[in-house]
Amino acid sequence: ELSREKGPAPILEESFTVTDEMLAKRPEMRADGVRAGDRLPGRVLHARYSRYMQRLAEAAPELVEALAGEGARFTHHTSIAPTGTISLSLANNASNGIEPSFAHRYSRNVIRQGRKTKEKVDVCSFELLAYRALVNPAAAPDADSPDAALPEYFVTSEDITPREHVDIQAAAQRWIDSSISKTANVPTDYPYEDFKDIYLYAYEQGLKGCTTFRFNPEAFQGVLVQEKDLAKTTYRFTLEDGSEIEVKGNEEIEYDGEMHTAANLYDALKEGYYGKL
Repeated sequence: ELSREKGPAPILEESFTVTDEMLAKRPEMRADGVRAGDRLPGRVLHARYSRYMQRLAEAAPELVEALAGEGARFTHHTSIAPTGTISLSLANNASNGIEPSFAHRYSRNVIRQGRKTKEKVDVCSFELLAYRALVNPAAAPDADSPDAALPEYFVTSEDITPREHVDIQAAAQRWIDSSISKTANVPTDYPYEDFKDIYLYAYEQGLKGCTTFRFNPEAFQGVLVQEKDLAKTTYRFTLEDGSEIEVKGNEEIEYDGEMHTAANLYDALKEGYYGKL
């Protein structure tokens, strides 16, 4: 209807010359009688030979046939973009897209004007805030008291195996014709052979891309950090007199007139952006 009202996307009104490469990638074109050198409208190539539109035709053949004849208003339909920052900034962490919550309580490292390192900001998931408001004000992740424990259906990204992360994206991707983003969270002690297989498995499932995150303070602690990971990580600083001190990642350090977490100070000094944010 939008195409009928405002016209199709201009590129779909253009004609394109069919090449041998196109026929090799879409053998069904030969079956339809198309030959190299033929000229086809963009709307036909889009509606009949896009893999996404072919899947859509299984569910709505009349719609796809109409698009082949008239053209679509837009060349792409749906994307699933990274939602963490947008959700946190605009909607009180209300949605993670196709991600489970990273954690129900965690820290986010943010850039603040005037600070020399990133600032650690505590964040709660929307479902935890809602559960506290509606059910149990004392509820907390990893609570010592049963009265404050969260129900078992409060799942986080680390409760899902890397393969299950891939399976979720594979299921969602079927109806995504543009880009899709999903992060498979990998435990710190995950065996390398199993980690390598995540990418092979993602390829076998036909994923457009595969993103993994593993907390690795030797390289980069990341934007989202759990307190328990920082508490288990030791950072070593060398002072001007050559002596060394060791502190846990979640400990506060006063340095250069400011308070910093050990992890953020270490990253800033190591990566060379201290005082340049």
